[in-house]
Amino acid sequence: MTRLPYGSWPSPISPRDLTRGAIKLSPGVVDGEVEYWTEGHPDQAGRISLWRRDASGTTTDLTPQLNIRTGVNEYGGGAWTVADGVVVYSRWPDGALFLLRPDGTPRPLAPGDGLRYASLSLHPEHDVLLAVREDHRGEGSATQVIVALRLGSDNADGGRIVAHGADFYAHPSLSAQGRLAWCEWNLPDMPWDRANIVVADLADPDQTTAVASAPGVSALYPAWAPDGALLYLSDADGFWNFRRWHHGRSVALRPALADFCGPLWVLEPVPYSIIDAHRVGCSWSVDGFDRLGVLSFDDDGCPGELTEVATEAITVQVSGTGPVALARFGYADRPAELVRLDWATGQTITRQQEAPPPAATLAVSVAQPFDWLGEAGPVHGWYYPPSNAGCRGLADERPPVQVWSHGGPTGFARPEFNVAVQFWTSRGIGILDVNYSGSTGYGRAYRERLKGRWGLLDVSDCVAGVQALSDAGDADRARLSIRGGSAGGFTTLAALTFSDVFAAGISLYGIGNLETLATDTHKFESRYLDSLVAPYPAGRQQYLDRSPINHLDQLSCPMLILQGADDTVVLPDQAETMAAAVAAKGLPVRLRVFPGEGHGFRKAETIIAVADEALAFLGEVHGFVPSGTPIAASPDQAGGPVSA
Repeated sequence: MTRLPYGSWPSPISPRDLTRGAIKLSPGVVDGEVEYWTEGHPDQAGRISLWRRDASGTTTDLTPQLNIRTGVNEYGGGAWTVADGVVVYSRWPDGALFLLRPDGTPRPLAPGDGLRYASLSLHPEHDVLLAVREDHRGEGSATQVIVALRLGSDNADGGRIVAHGADFYAHPSLSAQGRLAWCEWNLPDMPWDRANIVVADLADPDQTTAVASAPGVSALYPAWAPDGALLYLSDADGFWNFRRWHHGRSVALRPALADFCGPLWVLEPVPYSIIDAHRVGCSWSVDGFDRLGVLSFDDDGCPGELTEVATEAITVQVSGTGPVALARFGYADRPAELVRLDWATGQTITRQQEAPPPAATLAVSVAQPFDWLGEAGPVHGWYYPPSNAGCRGLADERPPVQVWSHGGPTGFARPEFNVAVQFWTSRGIGILDVNYSGSTGYGRAYRERLKGRWGLLDVSDCVAGVQALSDAGDADRARLSIRGGSAGGFTTLAALTFSDVFAAGISLYGIGNLETLATDTHKFESRYLDSLVAPYPAGRQQYLDRSPINHLDQLSCPMLILQGADDTVVLPDQAETMAAAVAAKGLPVRLRVFPGEGHGFRKAETIIAVADEALAFLGEVHGFVPSGTPIAASPDQAGGPVSA
């Protein structure tokens, strides 16, 4: 091995490799013998395409040149669905719905132009499509309802309203018997704070029954089983576990100290697969790693049996109905795959990969569980040590480390292979990906630690984590940085402002002014800060106290700020104001605003530019020369493996 300074190791991963051949996959649908799924393409400005694989193995892009997305709640989800060969999808950016029958051509099903549709649920046997409809045509905040759209109509009126009155809706589902179920919630709650499950007859939807409705309980993802029972997930016992409602009685199917779903940020299909009336295919999280299995139960409400299905995957996403599923499997050492999964045998067949296999010259850095004690108790994270087949650091040097703070803040950092992580670790820079207090995946109590303490506990958790890593000898205390997007961008900016641990920070569409976020953001998150910080405006002083923009006198390190020009969640003026204020103080700061990007970067050219900017920025701050510039190597005197 050659000894080179950490950060300067030659890497087989270039910024362009972050997007070359890469696609983004979600769980698909098996409809008879035909499979359907979507692919997100960074090299096509983030376009999402809908694909079909027929029984002969022929694959077809059903939506060439189209982008299959929805803007409901700004985060979207559930933009397409299929049943009995009939396909419905939402076209971006106008939001119109289209219907495609086998061997036919797409035809309009419902108008866009101010109307948005999501959480699509198709029922050809009832000649109906159910959808959450969001109306942006009037003044003020958008309104949401659930509508029923006739498959043989153009639904020029936007569909028949079958549920109204709540602030938000999700996952309308129709039973074979014509019973309608849905999830709803109201401000100031977010769906992981409190959400209700409601049922009604489609023929008379005004007569409703609350299946699950209790303060402090999040009941999500309803779906009907073939026998007319309703399945859903509830955290009434502290974790999102399965419940079954039948004949007016709700029972817990398999109480467990594990979450069987995550937070409802996007309106994707329910995160489990109904195999038949008495079996559900599902995944659950244990210590941050997903497990796959089948939950079986009877009609008597007895506790079900959970049988694990062996797999190499460490993250799993499933959906759909029937004996076969099209699931997304994430692995520790290679890119995620879309696989056809047979629930009876556990056998899988790979259908698609998210990226090419790692280069043979890449020594993959695999996530290592790393826990430490924070102010509120144990904190969890993943450490990715520097790893390179041909290099190691200088004998007297410890590696620079980036702390990654995820979004949400109810997000969850998964331990699966991520080429963006390998981009850094292969260059000699460690990554500590933190699931700070408030993250999902560890139950409601862990999630609620952050209530009233956002900007405090998340920051102290990140600081304590990287200090523990330094104490273990795995990080250079003088070369620590922090990086995050959205809510993680706020944690990043707050950590730079209110602590002196980090030498640099990178904020992606981050929040510098909490008061601006409370008054200018979209409806879905308009009251989110009531629980994370304090009710506004009564608690205005806490907003001022925790906003990094108001405390730049405490900031003393360089900053890179990256922002989408079309962001409607965190408006661009947040980034511009923060950059101007940092520059006015005389500190090094660089701002890049990317045209055509929103809340999250989708375009290949943007992803490449971000990697280039971040690598050059950290090289300047930490004093290393990124690979590509000749460096004199030190002789390898120690030999043997390198401890990260």
